[in-house]
Amino acid sequence: MSILIGNMSLVGPRSPLPSEVNQYDPYHRRRLSVKPGITCLWQISGRNEINFDEWVDLDLRYIDNWSYLEDIKILAKTIPAVLRRRGAS
Repeated sequence: MSILIGNMSLVGPRSPLPSEVNQYDPYHRRRLSVKPGITCLWQISGRNEINFDEWVDLDLRYIDNWSYLEDIKILAKTIPAVLRRRGAS
């Protein structure tokens, strides 16, 4: 529903919990500059197998290199990643 009303995107950084944001360094806060999404590079790059700094780096890489084509590629890779449960705990 959040996607339909415009609060979220299909692709974008995961929406953080307020308690997480309180612990962010200034470097981490840039990931809040775009709408959160249900999938992003972290989802197709190992999810729980990567540490927080790697996760932030992936989010910032996504933000810096955003394109419709990149979103389509991420969406196409998300389905197999979820089905294989790669990186899921």
